[in-house]
Amino acid sequence: MRAALLQMTSSDVPEENLATASAMMREAKSEGADFAFMPEVMNCLSTSRSRQNEVLRLEEEDATLPALSALCAELGMWALIGSLGLKTHDPDGRFANRSFVISDKGEIVARYDKIHMFDVDVTPEETYRESDGYRPGDKAVVAETPFGAIGMTICYDVRFGALHRSLAKAGAQILTVPAAFSHVTGAAHWETLLRARAIETGCFVIAPAQTGTHATTRGQARRTHGHSMVVAPWGEVLADAGTEAGVTIVDVDLSLVQKARRQVPALQHDREFDGP
Repeated sequence: MRAALLQMTSSDVPEENLATASAMMREAKSEGADFAFMPEVMNCLSTSRSRQNEVLRLEEEDATLPALSALCAELGMWALIGSLGLKTHDPDGRFANRSFVISDKGEIVARYDKIHMFDVDVTPEETYRESDGYRPGDKAVVAETPFGAIGMTICYDVRFGALHRSLAKAGAQILTVPAAFSHVTGAAHWETLLRARAIETGCFVIAPAQTGTHATTRGQARRTHGHSMVVAPWGEVLADAGTEAGVTIVDVDLSLVQKARRQVPALQHDREFDGP
């Protein structure tokens, strides 16, 4: 598989972000990519609930999803829409943070709602309460594709090893970690966490990321870490996109999954235990 990581600096204007992602997909296709991977909340990165309420839509009414699906069909290319912020029918009005796998026919193959919510105080000045605006998912998902089975996660999920292990044991060969990672925690933990998830599961990890300072029409501007990465099953970093927005192309050899799992068959060595 030739993978294209689309590193974006999404604003809070969905139409602008769609145009950017579409241009990047066309560039990726011109470089021979089979599969495009986009970051978290690629349609609208915003700290303002009022702005999100203004521009986000229900899945069935959203414009980004059908436009990117149609582009996949036009280009004959698969895509991971890292996630879209979407309205839901939940009584409390919270949004979904939902990832999609789209086929080269433009069909939705899988959906995954982010399970773990980023409710943290990184510094006194940088705090997040994702669960105030987004409701967590409760179902792990493995998507079947011609290139291999993909275990779907989103951003903060990367800190929860049990989720990734369960995806690998369910057949995943690739783990996707689309993200809008904090520039503070990203500098400290991003690469280490991605490499750990690859090593402990024997999976490829493909992590397309948001980067830079995000333009905003309302609310406080966010900064994200960038450094979209592909990590091989043995833990080697095959690509690091740095901090500039753009397209990174990586050839992924899935035979390395079985090689790593033969060398260290840890997925077969789980044991029940008591305590502590």
